[in-house]
Amino acid sequence: MQKILIIEDEVKILNIMYDYFSKEGFEVIRACDGIQGLEVFETTSVDLVILDIMMPRLDGWTVCRRIRKKSAVPIIILTARNHEEDMLMGFELKADEYVTKPFSPAVLIARAKMLLKRTEGTILSDSNILKKDGLKINLDSHNVFIDDSQINLSPKEYDLLVYFIKNSGIALSRDSILNTVWGFDYFGNTRVVDTHVKKLRKVMGHKAYMIQTVFGIGYKFEVE
Repeated sequence: MQKILIIEDEVKILNIMYDYFSKEGFEVIRACDGIQGLEVFETTSVDLVILDIMMPRLDGWTVCRRIRKKSAVPIIILTARNHEEDMLMGFELKADEYVTKPFSPAVLIARAKMLLKRTEGTILSDSNILKKDGLKINLDSHNVFIDDSQINLSPKEYDLLVYFIKNSGIALSRDSILNTVWGFDYFGNTRVVDTHVKKLRKVMGHKAYMIQTVFGIGYKFEVE
């Protein structure tokens, strides 16, 4: 049974999400503020975090930042603020999804399931190892190595890199990348692709050249 941690200070919304996710077969842990949420996260292994931003005691941005220092667990940001700056902040902190209130619980569950499937590797190939010029990806453990040194990626950065390496030499449009990695139900624009490519290149260091910009189209994974 997959375990979800919901950190939300509005009790009514928290209980609604608890009921919906429980009926879908998830084990749900509730926390009503950021401090309690971090305490639960520190002591319990979870598969997904749904995190509200505007909370007392400790806001969601701080919680997200602290979780990311220790874990690549999938995070869905939940907020009443529909500002582009907030969305970009969420992705900068390596959140995986961004959902605004009011929201449909059914849609939220669908997004959570898709995110969990992606992080489980269900969109990947049957091969256990992908290798390209010093870059190695273990599809079972989701570990990524460059020249035998492990690098740390968020779940979305990992999915993006796997999609690139599996389509080596092919010019991929931003729309294609967005639909495959983020899903057809993602309501954001293609700027999120550019943001994640920039972060991925930074983490890849001297191997960043592998992700080449194809002007007017998108990106291509190419090995020299």
